[in-house]
Amino acid sequence: MAITYKWDIPQMNAHIQADGEDNVIYTVHYRYTGSEFVPDGAGNQPPTGKTYSSTNIGTQSYTYVAGEPFVPYEDTEAFEAVVIGWLEGSLDVPAMQASIAASIQSQVTPVNEDLYFTWQNPTPPPAE
Repeated sequence: MAITYKWDIPQMNAHIQADGEDNVIYTVHYRYTGSEFVPDGAGNQPPTGKTYSSTNIGTQSYTYVAGEPFVPYEDTEAFEAVVIGWLEGSLDVPAMQASIAASIQSQVTPVNEDLYFTWQNPTPPPAE
């Protein structure tokens, strides 16, 4: 299957007014999540299996310079697309996708496990 990536912008920090403009965004808080459905091979319709995901969380700072093109803040999906464009233009998205893909792969095919001494921890958490 293929990994599906999605941006989430939970918050932006803005100067109330700067350089003659209102709501000048200076920090964008983001979550970039990749998810992949892996079928269990049982052949069920609809397919059954498990969805694995991994998220990159961060902030990105921006500086508005007077005279440069300014996009005024709007509480709309169209403005969210503008902000996502800023993020995609300033972050290394292919590296983020590679990191997320590696994390998902390690969930699908683990190479490490947790081991316990049964006399110290008699009920280990259930395996996923």
